[in-house]
Amino acid sequence: MGYLCGMSKKVRVRFAPSPTGGLHLGGVRTVLYNYLFAKKHGGDFIVRIEDTDQSRYVPGAEEYIFDCLRWCGLEPDESVQHGGAFGPYRQSERKSLYRAYAEKLITQGDAYYAFDTPAELEAMRKQYKTDQNPSPQYDHTLRLRMRNSLTLSAEEVNQLLSSGTPHVIRIQMPGSGTIAFTDMIRGDVSFDMSTVDDKVLLKADGMPTYHLAVVVDDHLMQISHAFRGEEWLPSAPVHLRLWEKLFGRDAMPQWAHLPLILGPNGKLSKRDGAKYGFPVFAMNWTDPKSGETIEGFRERGFLPEAFINLLAMLGWNDGTEKELFSLEELVQAFSMERVHSAGAKFDYEKAKWFNHEWLRRKPLEEIIIALRSQFGSLDSLGSLGSLKWERIVALVRERCHLLTDFVEETRYFFEYPKSVDMASIQPKWSSEKAAFFSALLVRYDSLADWNAAALEECFKTLATEQSIKPGELMLPLRIMLVGGKFGPGVFDIADILGKVETIRRIELLTVQLSNN
Repeated sequence: MGYLCGMSKKVRVRFAPSPTGGLHLGGVRTVLYNYLFAKKHGGDFIVRIEDTDQSRYVPGAEEYIFDCLRWCGLEPDESVQHGGAFGPYRQSERKSLYRAYAEKLITQGDAYYAFDTPAELEAMRKQYKTDQNPSPQYDHTLRLRMRNSLTLSAEEVNQLLSSGTPHVIRIQMPGSGTIAFTDMIRGDVSFDMSTVDDKVLLKADGMPTYHLAVVVDDHLMQISHAFRGEEWLPSAPVHLRLWEKLFGRDAMPQWAHLPLILGPNGKLSKRDGAKYGFPVFAMNWTDPKSGETIEGFRERGFLPEAFINLLAMLGWNDGTEKELFSLEELVQAFSMERVHSAGAKFDYEKAKWFNHEWLRRKPLEEIIIALRSQFGSLDSLGSLGSLKWERIVALVRERCHLLTDFVEETRYFFEYPKSVDMASIQPKWSSEKAAFFSALLVRYDSLADWNAAALEECFKTLATEQSIKPGELMLPLRIMLVGGKFGPGVFDIADILGKVETIRRIELLTVQLSNN
């Protein structure tokens, strides 16, 4: 673990979401890798809410983020909800901290005041637009043509500031040279400084932009490692420059830029769930403005263990063929050195496979708890005792990939089938079979021990007595009980249905078949 060699400070990692909407599965994977790394090395996992862009703030989004993490089992050590010694953990509550750092950069000659109005900025973009440069930026080529403290006299700047003229503070990026760092996943990465514009650090409302806030907060919260999506790589030169000028490169966290999660046609975005027919959010998200609800993995019927497991494998493996890991096993096995640099393609069928495998290995009582959580009460499915529910779950779980599958796979235990596949019985129905089921009704009615083994023995004995192969009678019995050619062992079904309901269903269909 070369990235830990010589490191004296405690491992402290953070997830810093903006409360702007649903939590994308890529965001949860970022949380997961942070969490696994922290727990592997005895460190702390921090959640810091980055709400500096108040125009994008969505009510309820912050609470939703914590609900998602709680469902996933990825509880932070420090956060708005959990407290800690490095708060506040909401950036809007840290507003007073940032201006001093921006002013320090100005004093050092590494930043400047910019008084350009929105109209002046738009005029600049139109005036300097060319075929070679269709989107002019506020950079080293244009800043001396704009209204800022680099082009105005000290007296003019002081007058504008004292009169409360709206302004921002921009970083002054070099017009040439390169800047580089070593990424824990990608190795050495360098950037041409001449292509980087002078990003705004402090907005006119006094709030910091992400660029300034992330650097200052990572420093003050003593973050040792910063893991984020590769879409943030273009911002790295600005952040590197800020670390150099404010705190020194030695104080900077070690960075890792995680690969993208890809859909069928490129990056899997928050808007792709409806397009591809599978969830992209951890849990249901309801937009407070439109009222539209976007389905999440939890509501689709995924277990949190399976969701975490499949996310871990999207861009990482432990070097073996093993695919199924509990959270505890992931903590032990995880290594940032085995995170891939290439994008990982999300496969929904594979995701369902993970869930199916976790349903198979999970204790029955825990599946029942998960079903109760999913549906509010199992009474909405059927009023059976816990022991019968365990038997039902044991019988059908091999057929279920999602918790929601249990609804259809168990419906016939609680209600008479809405449709019955008569067409699969009628062509081969005969007076001999009708006589068999009439006799079976009598024997089942007098059966003292109602259990699957006794039911099967009774059934096969009668078939032998009447010289009919049991295999010719099994399908009609199944369809009589469940309505179609599906379900677990037919005698197990009859056992759970009980004597009265089993006899009623056999009798109903036998009468129908005899009348056709």
